[in-house]
Amino acid sequence: MKNIRNLFLILLSCSGITFAQLKPVKYMDKTQVLNGFSVQPSKKSPQKPGILILPAWMGIDQHSKDTAENLSKLGYHAFVADIYGEGNYPKDFKEAGKSAGFYKTNFKDYHRRIALALEQLIRSGANPDNIVVIGYCFGGTGALEAARAHLNLKGAVSFHGGLGKDASRTAEPITTKILVCHGADDPYVSKEEVTGFQQEMRDSKTDWQMIYYANAVHSFTNPEAGNDNSKGAAYNEKADKRSWEHLTVFLDEVLKK
Repeated sequence: MKNIRNLFLILLSCSGITFAQLKPVKYMDKTQVLNGFSVQPSKKSPQKPGILILPAWMGIDQHSKDTAENLSKLGYHAFVADIYGEGNYPKDFKEAGKSAGFYKTNFKDYHRRIALALEQLIRSGANPDNIVVIGYCFGGTGALEAARAHLNLKGAVSFHGGLGKDASRTAEPITTKILVCHGADDPYVSKEEVTGFQQEMRDSKTDWQMIYYANAVHSFTNPEAGNDNSKGAAYNEKADKRSWEHLTVFLDEVLKK
């Protein structure tokens, strides 16, 4: 039996296949402790593609960690960013709204926290020139901000995220390719915000696409959001599956594997 097990391990080693497992990663922003999660790809690739994951407004949750593990099974290095930092994690939606609001207003602080997480993804083994950032809700806003900040990214993907930015910020050229997966009935993103975002993309001469999902509101990818659309945030299985497929097509286009 022992010989069979050893033979199995040797075959796995030769094939380049590993068992993906999330590892906690402690890193710093000056004196602020940050606690992210890293996972290695289940199968190694010389191109070392990487995905940076920005969680929703409650911070790192099961959904963001599951996403990292699922992406590792597709051959990607993945890192889940900690935006708020130790001691600052929201306990409820009211606190989450306040914390997320701070970073939306103080966007340069948001840029810095995203850049620090990007460094950790690269340290874990990802190719710095072969990375995409994705984000959910508040993290979706962050994915777009990462593109606006001109971080070295091949793509940015926003799932049911906020789209707008302060009107005083001028539109600059954005070379990062952008995918927005948006609930057609999301009550938290106004028509004016959508129109403003699309105009920003045109003014920035960005390679962008925006996909709408029928009967989907905010948080449509998160099973923990429930299924009552009248609350404005709810899970939609069909939209979740479709948006994941659109993500994988996008990743195949912009990243080398």
